[in-house]
Amino acid sequence: MKAGLPLLALTLALAACAPAAKAPPVATAARPAPRPSVASAPARPAPLPAPVDMHWMDAPLTPGTWVYQGYMSSPPAVFMSPDGEGRFVISCDRPNGRISLTQMAVMQPSSAMTIRTETSTRTLTAKKAPDPVPYLAAELSARDPLLDAMALSKGRFAVEVDGLPTLYLPSYAEVSRVIEDCR
Repeated sequence: MKAGLPLLALTLALAACAPAAKAPPVATAARPAPRPSVASAPARPAPLPAPVDMHWMDAPLTPGTWVYQGYMSSPPAVFMSPDGEGRFVISCDRPNGRISLTQMAVMQPSSAMTIRTETSTRTLTAKKAPDPVPYLAAELSARDPLLDAMALSKGRFAVEVDGLPTLYLPSYAEVSRVIEDCR
């Protein structure tokens, strides 16, 4: 057994000198790139094109201003264009408790007049005013809730008459004054 000992030592010495067998490479998963410490916002989609038909509350106001005709017995509020033309009139018939909404119009004897407010929309029948001036007029009771909606409609209301440009009118104090004076 002593003779086998040098042979064993020689085998171990030779094994130590021999190159070690290479292990097959271990497949490693690809590491994701490190993320920045601040999270970035997701990309926003491109904005949609603006709609062609805008909401009436976003349309520009019709140029002009209200004038209160205080010198008359039943003073009207007249919306005057910049050139001094009366475009829309709110007047009171106090004895009958009626308010007339009148728009300048050269057209048929009667037409639909739609009033749009923030809280209400109503279509009224407008008839040619009994006057040589070409106006269409619609009448309401002085206590009609549509009048309150006109006076309190986020600063504006719209008047639409078939065949005419829509009026986008501010609901200034003159509008409220005629309505309150008629009640």
